[in-house]
Amino acid sequence: MADQSSSNAYWKANIRTIKIYLVIWFVCSFGFGILLRPLLAGIPVGGTDLGFWFAQQGSILVFLVLIFSYAAKMNKLDREHGVEE
Repeated sequence: MADQSSSNAYWKANIRTIKIYLVIWFVCSFGFGILLRPLLAGIPVGGTDLGFWFAQQGSILVFLVLIFSYAAKMNKLDREHGVEE
């Protein structure tokens, strides 16, 4: 990256992506698993309620999806800004 504006655009997009993924992770793990668990108690999933499922299994699966989608998103962002490996 030759100039400062290109570098700033890259990092602005990078930080924006990180914030979005952290909000998704927080909502799925803390929000659905803890705060909204009583509201999700009536929705059955695999023999248990949805709130318990998010607390035990769902947040882990969402986290794994976030890891792979973040890697793909950052590879795309790197190519757009010319900093790919």
